[in-house]
Amino acid sequence: MDEKRKKKLVWQLPFLTLLIVGTILIIRQQQSMPYQKNTGLVFGTTYSVTYQYDHDIQSEVIARLNEVDNALSMFNQQSVITKINQNTDMRPNQMFLAVFQQAQLISQDTDGAFDITVAPLVNLWGFGFKSGQQPTRETVDSLRSLIGYKKVHYDGKHIVKQSPDIMLDCSAIAKGFGADIVAKLFDEKGIKNYLVEIGGEVVTRGISEKRVPWKIGVTKPTEDSLLVGNELQTVLNVTDKAMATSGNYRNFYYKGGKRYAHTIDPKTGYPVQHNILSATVLADHCSKADAYATAFMVMGLERAKRVLERNPDLMAYFIYDNNGQNDVWYSPSLQDKIQD
Repeated sequence: MDEKRKKKLVWQLPFLTLLIVGTILIIRQQQSMPYQKNTGLVFGTTYSVTYQYDHDIQSEVIARLNEVDNALSMFNQQSVITKINQNTDMRPNQMFLAVFQQAQLISQDTDGAFDITVAPLVNLWGFGFKSGQQPTRETVDSLRSLIGYKKVHYDGKHIVKQSPDIMLDCSAIAKGFGADIVAKLFDEKGIKNYLVEIGGEVVTRGISEKRVPWKIGVTKPTEDSLLVGNELQTVLNVTDKAMATSGNYRNFYYKGGKRYAHTIDPKTGYPVQHNILSATVLADHCSKADAYATAFMVMGLERAKRVLERNPDLMAYFIYDNNGQNDVWYSPSLQDKIQD
């Protein structure tokens, strides 16, 4: 080794040593940093967040969730969606527009299986199931005139509805969107390891406090009316992914000896008659997973598969009734995430 190279190596060694020592210290600091845990109520359901950070930021989490509530909650009389449903002359804010535009795109991709105008029909059938009396065809048909994602649009200033009686309801996408918003907060703060869960919709990054990937169970649909059963169908590795599940667990009706979930088809106005009992979707964003999970419950297994083929960023895990027994189908790309 010549003298010039020796001198260069001598100068480089301290920097390499400093880099190695610094890396070790950063890793040790990260390992010793505590995981914070916050829980609460939002959007008529519960939320739970776990994140590795040097202090608790629940107040900031709540502030972000309140922003979502102020945009999308039908129970908030001052929210953007409430004002639109009341036909108030107002410009929607960016948060509402982001959800509305994404909902419209997914409605188009699923041929209307996902539709944020369907709530009146869902409510009608919900009351019917509880009372044991099915709605009349006349009642269903009268509401169908107010249903359809093509009957609303954004003109650059306002949400325009074909009829003032059309009602928007983002509940099938709002929980997922809320989880995305909290995840964005954590990303902004440089938090590398976290789990956000709102009403069962989940976003994760990094690893858990046990230093292993985040794992989430998919509940097996049952007819346990007492809500005491919580048996898992499978466990999925959802690290660095969002996951949402749609399925009226413990809430079926029977026709021809087969079980059907109480899911309303926006096009027909009637409960769907296919055998999917639960649809779990993994995507990069929870709002997308949330909406597609709802759509797949409407579409059925074969139509859902076709949607998945043209959306390779989506992965799905379906539980369906196969002659009285639960069976499963899942995206081939999901194979390495199943932790059974």
